[in-house]
Amino acid sequence: MPDTPPEFGESTDGEAVAERNEFDNLRGIVADGVVGAAGGLVGTAMMTVVLLIAQSIGAFELTDFAILTQLLGLDAYVPSVLFGYALFLAGGMVPWPLLFASLMAYLPGESSPVSGAFFGAAMWTGFVLAFYTDQTGLTLVLYALLTLAAHVVYGMGLGAVFDYFENRPDSIV
Repeated sequence: MPDTPPEFGESTDGEAVAERNEFDNLRGIVADGVVGAAGGLVGTAMMTVVLLIAQSIGAFELTDFAILTQLLGLDAYVPSVLFGYALFLAGGMVPWPLLFASLMAYLPGESSPVSGAFFGAAMWTGFVLAFYTDQTGLTLVLYALLTLAAHVVYGMGLGAVFDYFENRPDSIV
């Protein structure tokens, strides 16, 4: 019984103790945080490309990121769109990768990129409502489809980075 503590009569070997200590190692925890942030950066970069395509056909406006700055009441002090995008990027690099890491085992899909696609699709449900700015008709359909595609691409990029680092010997993701 590998999950049973040693006080129940089972002895632990050196490998099991080393493996358990690896999860408690600050260096390992920080390294995994960096992996999550890198995955979020890659995913957000990929998502931004799709959002730029959506902007080029009029289905999304990058100025919508100013909403995030306005929510904080900082629009009079900082460039609204730039700061809003920086907040969006920070969200894509910190809380969402942490949530993905904790939910990855429960998401559908046999690989991390596929699980990430499902994760991105679930995240889209909040984005599509929060960043909706009165699109109608075909523009609304394009907005919904392209922002969904952007979130699926984000999840796939996030999952691909997790998948890449998952098999490396120095990572405990």
